[in-house]
Amino acid sequence: MLEKRHTLDDIANMSQPIDVDLPHNLGKDEARRRIANNVHKLTEHIPGGAQVQSGWTGDQLNLDVAAMGQTVAATIDVQETKVHLKVLLPGMLGMFAGVIQGALQKKGSVLLEDHSK
Repeated sequence: MLEKRHTLDDIANMSQPIDVDLPHNLGKDEARRRIANNVHKLTEHIPGGAQVQSGWTGDQLNLDVAAMGQTVAATIDVQETKVHLKVLLPGMLGMFAGVIQGALQKKGSVLLEDHSK
């Protein structure tokens, strides 16, 4: 039996999940408030700019980020002692999963900054 080779179309239709935990000691309500106040700043951290659509379902923020002809779906689950980010990279962006995961771990805390003072 021959193995099926993946075509570029197959690869383009696959998604690569990234999971990142950002620990905090803010409590769930304060972490959620800060994320709500900072989510609009995501566009500043995406090369070439982006369009971000977001909406809350309970303590989960659902995001669609469109940039450079690709749309990336993400969720941010706010918990008492951590924030869990899950990003689904479509197709060819999956090749950059390691770089993107590193950037999320390094800069993800920007979402938890307090700019209300």
